[in-house]
Amino acid sequence: MSTETASPKAEHLRAVTITTITALAGVAAAFGSLYIGGTGAEAASDRTAQIVVVVAIIAQIPLYDLLGFDDYGGVKDYLYVAFMTFAFWFVSWGIMLTTGFSL
Repeated sequence: MSTETASPKAEHLRAVTITTITALAGVAAAFGSLYIGGTGAEAASDRTAQIVVVVAIIAQIPLYDLLGFDDYGGVKDYLYVAFMTFAFWFVSWGIMLTTGFSL
């Protein structure tokens, strides 16, 4: 554990950045699932469309290293990213499926 701490402003910017990326990744995964699975009733159980969210979660791990978040990588951080991405994907894709949204 490091004895140096980041400023509150830097910590807030880090938190907002990670939350924004997880939200955008979840919504993008919903559009990807819609594109792959379609909007019919069978789309809700299509495993291929559901893999898109897993790819979106995994793709974020190296992204945070590229952005310079050196302290990123604990179990809590990974669970947060996975949950937030899944939640945004689930809600967005659910709305798209129930309203008959199409690309």
